[in-house]
Amino acid sequence: MGLTSLITGAVVVVLVLMFLSSMIKVVQEYERGVIFRLGRLVGPRGPGLILLIPIIERMVKVDLRVVTMDIPVQEVITRDNVTVRVNAVAYFRVVDPNAAVVNVADYIRATSQISQTTLRSVLGQVELDELLAEREKINQKLQEIIDEQTEPWGVKVSIVEIKDVELPESMQRAMARQAEAEREKRAKIIHAEGELAAASQLAEAARTLLSVPGALQLRFLQTLTEIAAERNSTIIFPVPIDLLTPFLENRLAQVPSAIQPGSDD
Repeated sequence: MGLTSLITGAVVVVLVLMFLSSMIKVVQEYERGVIFRLGRLVGPRGPGLILLIPIIERMVKVDLRVVTMDIPVQEVITRDNVTVRVNAVAYFRVVDPNAAVVNVADYIRATSQISQTTLRSVLGQVELDELLAEREKINQKLQEIIDEQTEPWGVKVSIVEIKDVELPESMQRAMARQAEAEREKRAKIIHAEGELAAASQLAEAARTLLSVPGALQLRFLQTLTEIAAERNSTIIFPVPIDLLTPFLENRLAQVPSAIQPGSDD
């Protein structure tokens, strides 16, 4: 008799614990419990301790924290017919627990699929240069489209970022050649601008020397000073031709006249 009473008491205790476990639920601060009563939606509860009516009420927990979701690599053909491989990352969270439970079976999987489809659709409408240069603009457009489509599910997409753009090797080589040619072009332009500026300064210096009397001779003297400072053994002194003209005239006057034709010589 005692053994039977002990077994009966143990069974009762187990049943009471099962009853309490199905009746008492704890919801964390970052969660909400969506309550169904006989299959009908009652609404979210929590956080904290929640009491349920056993068998009649059922609760589904929904996490309200931000979910970081990697969008798998997608092969995309851009508008200028270049095939690229692109992956991205999306950040979203549940803002309406009721819609996240009632309107969609698995809101995380649904958001992932719509993100992949939107990524291929949007990138197929842009050219490669735009994809590489205007990534912020494309990210904003992706976020707006995906957020609009996930709104009925109670999901708010806050950020969508393109992580990596993988180009074909042939396209990488072509872009490298283009970048090298662009750098050479800029280098030649800068060199030509420097030559033009130097020529302009030299022309201005020449005009100054010609307009100021004696400036050219002073420049000659300065050049001699610079040459002497270098300790060269030979010094070339430029002399204006005007200074030598009288000496040349005297020398020519001393030369005898040419022999006239018909002379004895």
